[in-house]
Amino acid sequence: MHEAFFYEKAAEDKTLCRLCPKLCRISEGRTGFCRVRRNEKGVLYTTNYGEVSSLAIDPVEKKPLYHFFPGSLILSLGTVGCNLRCGFCQNWQISQANARTRHIEPAGVVAAAEREADRAAPGRPVTGLAYTYSEPFMWYEFVYDTARLARDAGLKNVLVTNGYVNEEPLKQLLPYIDAMNIDVKGFTEEYYRSACAGRLEPVLRTVEIAQAYCHVELTTLLVPGLNDNPEDTRRLVDWVAELNPEIPLHFSRYFPGYKFDLPPTPLETLENAWRVAREKLAYVYIGNAPELARDDTVCPQCGYLVIRRTGYAVDAAGLDKNRCRQCGREILPVRNVSAQPAQD
Repeated sequence: MHEAFFYEKAAEDKTLCRLCPKLCRISEGRTGFCRVRRNEKGVLYTTNYGEVSSLAIDPVEKKPLYHFFPGSLILSLGTVGCNLRCGFCQNWQISQANARTRHIEPAGVVAAAEREADRAAPGRPVTGLAYTYSEPFMWYEFVYDTARLARDAGLKNVLVTNGYVNEEPLKQLLPYIDAMNIDVKGFTEEYYRSACAGRLEPVLRTVEIAQAYCHVELTTLLVPGLNDNPEDTRRLVDWVAELNPEIPLHFSRYFPGYKFDLPPTPLETLENAWRVAREKLAYVYIGNAPELARDDTVCPQCGYLVIRRTGYAVDAAGLDKNRCRQCGREILPVRNVSAQPAQD
């Protein structure tokens, strides 16, 4: 075990964890809500430091990140534990259960990413590390140590996160993070409380802070009858547009899983949400619904097809470096583009 960051001793041999908004007061010998931060004799330990449940090379688009080195690959790794309890969780076998893990130190992860980068095929670079699959903020100490080493090695760091973290730890980690995909799971406190055992406001604060530090994209899984109300969608879109209309927003199709047995999201619901969002946002995508063909990047200024996506195959021939080849409008932040466009 590894001593945790962001805690203090409390009365009656308890520890107060300050990592996330749960603010768990943890009794001796017990763990917090996340299941991976444990009080041993008044010291808070993280039980999952270096414990890797999943490790794979993924397309960066799978995170999903569509405006961050399109067509590249990234070494993705995750652990166990989460500080939310989403009834629709897609990775519940590792986030909510006791999955098997293997131990890898931060230097070993960085070395693995460097090996993958060295043998990457032309046009498909391995850009760095993605902390994903379960909640990376519940792996905070390991992610922090690994991200610093990765930055020194010239690798990129990506978080795929629920954004449910307190401001102090967020700001301490952000200088080492290059991109984040943050789940905004819905746009009402009631939905967060009933479906996720959390609150909306801390997630919105995370988005607001993070977008000033690094590249940010957002994902909202639309669950029929629970968070797909058109008015809630419009409120979400209005909030993103006011914050920064260039932030890409991904609507994702829900399928039954874990504790939810509702039918899949109707395609019409996804299409309607896409149309509402496109009124105010530059980049809107639909995931888990290839039949809708809403995962291409189209220039918001001239309508030119800039990046074509077929599954995870990417053709970025419409990019001229980071700009639309036809009208010159910036599509990607200049720091988020490879030297050569990817074509599969």
